[in-house]
Amino acid sequence: MQTRKLGTLEVSELGFGCMSISANYGPAASKDQGIHIIRAAHEKGVTFFDTAEVYGPFTNEELVGEALAPIRNEVAIASKFGFDNENGGTLNSQPNHIRKVVEESLTRLRTDHIDLYYQHRVDPKVPIEDVAGTINALIKEGKVLHFGLSEASAKRE
Repeated sequence: MQTRKLGTLEVSELGFGCMSISANYGPAASKDQGIHIIRAAHEKGVTFFDTAEVYGPFTNEELVGEALAPIRNEVAIASKFGFDNENGGTLNSQPNHIRKVVEESLTRLRTDHIDLYYQHRVDPKVPIEDVAGTINALIKEGKVLHFGLSEASAKRE
């Protein structure tokens, strides 16, 4: 399979969005089915897998972590933050919350780093400079390798 560069992160040109395995569009697949399909995608050349703490919530990261654990050094994992799943799913990109949820995601993903960590939705209550500064610190600590934004726009809400 061909590869693409996302900044300096090189991944397969086809990525695997794992959300629907365990949430959102229809019933969840069984754990065994989910692991099988993720590993089958890797066998076909996929090296880029996307998940988020909010998918499930939490169960998708757990599934992705278990499925990719044996091949962790061969793949890139993307995950997202920005919701407070323990308090009704409201937006929360406060620096202390980001630090809390990255640790939880690392545990669920069974890894010591997230290759691409991006803000799931822009939190209008938190300056993007504060978010970026927190992620920059996590990059310096080696917990995150790359930073991105999901569904961000120039339009202010």
